[in-house]
Amino acid sequence: MTDDSMNANAAFESVRAEIMDSLDEELEMEMDEARMERHLRNTSDDPLQDDRLDRAVYFKELFRLQSELVKLQDWVVKNKLKVVVLFEGRDSAGKGGVIKRITQRLNPRVCRVAALPAPTEREKTQWYFQRYVSHLPAGGEIVLFDRSWYNRAGVERVMGFCTEDDVAEFFRSVPDFERMLIRSGTILIKYWFSITDDEQHLRFDMRIHDPIKQWKLSPMDLQSRVRWEQYTHAKEAMMEATHIPEAPWWVVKAVDKKKARLNCIHHLLSQIPYEEVQHDPIVLPERVRNPDYIRGPVPPEMFVPPIY
Repeated sequence: MTDDSMNANAAFESVRAEIMDSLDEELEMEMDEARMERHLRNTSDDPLQDDRLDRAVYFKELFRLQSELVKLQDWVVKNKLKVVVLFEGRDSAGKGGVIKRITQRLNPRVCRVAALPAPTEREKTQWYFQRYVSHLPAGGEIVLFDRSWYNRAGVERVMGFCTEDDVAEFFRSVPDFERMLIRSGTILIKYWFSITDDEQHLRFDMRIHDPIKQWKLSPMDLQSRVRWEQYTHAKEAMMEATHIPEAPWWVVKAVDKKKARLNCIHHLLSQIPYEEVQHDPIVLPERVRNPDYIRGPVPPEMFVPPIY
């Protein structure tokens, strides 16, 4: 075998390894989810089994949609668009899962996630929307809110962290607030992830039995089981008051996680007209080699131990 052939084979294997590493990133998350599902769900008796998405179809479509998201990202940057996407839903509804798949291949400087903690004592005295405004995008940015200002209509209302007067004022204010965003040139898209009572119970049970996922369970999550019906009434009131023509709610059926992710990403892409941005061909320049350059040695103790 010639040196050229050996170099070509080595280059091929390097590219192949890079592609497989990219695929494994998604596969690792899927295996993590499947692990506890197999433990808790008897798949042979599962009525949803026949209706589940084939894994090969799921991966093929996911990677195709993610490549379209990259094109959308380029379009947003080129045209200095401002995009805000809100993800709401009950605890364990799958908001975080779809956000991970959206951001997985995108530039974090363009597409970022806003997941705000509970307000500080100072923030509680501010205009309610103030702490969210600071996270809104500039031109050429996409911001995904993992929960948003709609906390007031949901957890804050159900858990008694605000008064009914506060909620009434929120319902009066939020349509005007969102219309202001839209008039300023912001594209606003709102998703509600919908799951059944039984499905939430199953997902919570999975978290309880999985040490890797127990951190996802908070006292608030546990209370959401007790107050399922109160959350239902709160959601219905929220949608009735804030489902406006300029910024409608879109409901994602989320019992099947894979279908929910694909459907949501597909719909998101359909909401923003975009075209593929043509880039100048990239040519990798030759590395400059200086005959006087001598690379200094790295002390052995500085290396991470090669355990694997």
